[in-house]
Amino acid sequence: MQGSILALLSAVFVGLAVWLSWRAAQTARTPQGAVGWVVFLLTTPYIAVLLYGLFGPHRYKRRTKERRRSRLLFDDKRPDPEDLRAPCPSCDRIDRRPFERIAGMAFVPGNRAELLIDGQATFDALFDAIDRAEQYLLVQFYTLRDDGLGTEMIDRLIAAAERGVSVMLHTDALGSNGLRRATLRRMEAAGINGIAQARNRPIARRIQINFRNHRKTLIVDGREAYLGGLNVGDDYMGRNPAFGAWRDSFVRLTGPAVTQLQLVFAEDWHWLTGEALRSDLDWSIPAPAGETEALVVATGPIDGEDGAAALFFAAIAAAERRIWISTPYFVPDLALIAALKHAATRGREVRILVPDTIDHYLPWLAAFAYFDELRDAGVEIWRYTEGFLHQKALLIDDCLSGIGSTNFDNRSFRLNFETMALFLDTGVASEVEEMLRADFARAACLDKTLEQQPLGIRLGAPLARLFAPVL
Repeated sequence: MQGSILALLSAVFVGLAVWLSWRAAQTARTPQGAVGWVVFLLTTPYIAVLLYGLFGPHRYKRRTKERRRSRLLFDDKRPDPEDLRAPCPSCDRIDRRPFERIAGMAFVPGNRAELLIDGQATFDALFDAIDRAEQYLLVQFYTLRDDGLGTEMIDRLIAAAERGVSVMLHTDALGSNGLRRATLRRMEAAGINGIAQARNRPIARRIQINFRNHRKTLIVDGREAYLGGLNVGDDYMGRNPAFGAWRDSFVRLTGPAVTQLQLVFAEDWHWLTGEALRSDLDWSIPAPAGETEALVVATGPIDGEDGAAALFFAAIAAAERRIWISTPYFVPDLALIAALKHAATRGREVRILVPDTIDHYLPWLAAFAYFDELRDAGVEIWRYTEGFLHQKALLIDDCLSGIGSTNFDNRSFRLNFETMALFLDTGVASEVEEMLRADFARAACLDKTLEQQPLGIRLGAPLARLFAPVL
């Protein structure tokens, strides 16, 4: 009897594996992703069927349609002030069209971008901004914890709500799954919006790995905005001895581009709550605050093209002298590997800054499978050694720079919702260069091949690379 049950279960798993292989071949975003899933499902069906439920390339047809309805709802709010266009003379050789196509919006001048180069500078600025809010706060983080730092932010958000500020809090169901019910009830009692949705999310959405909202933003009264790579928790202030100092950055943005970021939040909010913020927010274009051209590029799995990957591809193609990329996870696709190699062979200085410290083991290990091929073409791989590097930054030549939440991996390229702010300004580029030079000074240039690495890396890197489509 027991043998019959086991045989039946085995047949069910094998049947599911065959059916899911067919679905994977239909729905995977890339050929290598399809091949990876088909091989995995057919060779190890008992494990692969379960993992497919969490990581598989589902199309989420219903959720994708909902997201697109949210985008269409705000189409008339998309700022595209062509009459304000005044390209920076020192950056006029940069072709803005690829980036604008990806964003669905135009570069706008008249902005000011202030780098917040570490956690202390970031949270000092965020807490001050929360305390100064008069009308509304739009707050969005992938991870919000109710530890020391998280509680300090939550207390300030509650204080803002109690003084009459409309607080809208958007957290990711998976990234912020550790928030205690008591904390959620306390925020809900204070009138913070979005908490009811956080409390009542179905378990399937909490454990689903894909379709995550990885953005980190805060917008104050529609007039100033903050975005970058930092989440809210003690780890991000370097208080976790397992990681040591946490290297990350944010940017404070004022000027017309703030409305672009507010639009992104409004679309996310409508998808989360069903509430349209068309009359709840100030949609007037902020007055010019500086001389920087800026563009907010929001990407996600509903894009017709892989927006985040296309953004990096366009940036690499635009370079005439150098390409510096800082990322905690380096798991590129074939097109971006080719783009980096091509740039290096054309004489561009290509530097990739990654952490030496391990955060998530599989992507850290998989990265070693790409390094030899890139180094042979002239790409420099730098490994940050003084703590954990979580920064997502981009510098092209002396004029184009970017700060945001997008990692250089397939998860950010195709599976998560991400935001990058791009700046065309030699002054901002100079500040980003200074910041990255300080990071390179705390890093070591990789000079070992994969065959010279310890045995665990030599054996594990090629195997970890098999999971590249979901890393």
